Amino acid sequence: MKYALISDIHANLPALEAVLRDIDSRRVDAIYHLGDLTGYAPWPNETIALLRQRGIPGIAGNYDSTVATDYKHCGCRADSPHEEELSHISYEWTRQRVDESSKAYLAALPFRIDMRPLGGHVTGPTITLIHGNQTLNTVYVTEDRPDSFLEKMAASIGAKAGDMICFGHTHKPWQRGVGGVQFVNAGSVGRAKDGDPRACYVVVSAEENTLRPEFIRVAYDTELVAREIVKSGLPAEFADVIRTGGKTLQPAL
Repeated sequence: MKYALISDIHANLPALEAVLRDIDSRRVDAIYHLGDLTGYAPWPNETIALLRQRGIPGIAGNYDSTVATDYKHCGCRADSPHEEELSHISYEWTRQRVDESSKAYLAALPFRIDMRPLGGHVTGPTITLIHGNQTLNTVYVTEDRPDSFLEKMAASIGAKAGDMICFGHTHKPWQRGVGGVQFVNAGSVGRAKDGDPRACYVVVSAEENTLRPEFIRVAYDTELVAREIVKSGLPAEFADVIRTGGKTLQPAL
């Protein structure tokens, strides 16, 4: 079995279309999304419609559950007062434009999905899909988290050696093994923050009792997206993030 995992699309329809074209060119058995379908770019309804059209299941990111419930903010972390102000602008822009059909879809997304590539009738590895961590989809599981944090996370999920936990939320792809459990951050399709403006997704190959992740980067028309972001009335800073892969969000040295 091969699974394509796409996360943090953030209403970037051109990036999603490019990634799906790349996935379609590979021998992938199923596609799942890891949440955060809306926010920061001008195609929230179109992004959701494409996922529904393709029949791609997935889980609720913080942006999805907050938009669906009309929560007071998106649950996003801001490193400065200005970034916090921008996050509120994005959230209000999105809430005003997400239609009722899209909101109903977001409200119905599950918090977590467990997959058994070998089938539930035999002992084998489990792939767990979440957005943040096992408790809240707002928790950032960053690469600098200590092993002790990841060990507690695995224990709470019920993961055992040979299993894999896949998540997003930070927009920065990484992987690490702790106690025999693989932790895989799928990065971001639509709003990269690791300095590479290309879309990122993960293909997980399940061969017997072994799970192997592969990060894949896909180029798309970032300048088109940047122009449409500005044209939509969203802050120009969001366009800069698209152009630079989030370099504008990096703290000065």
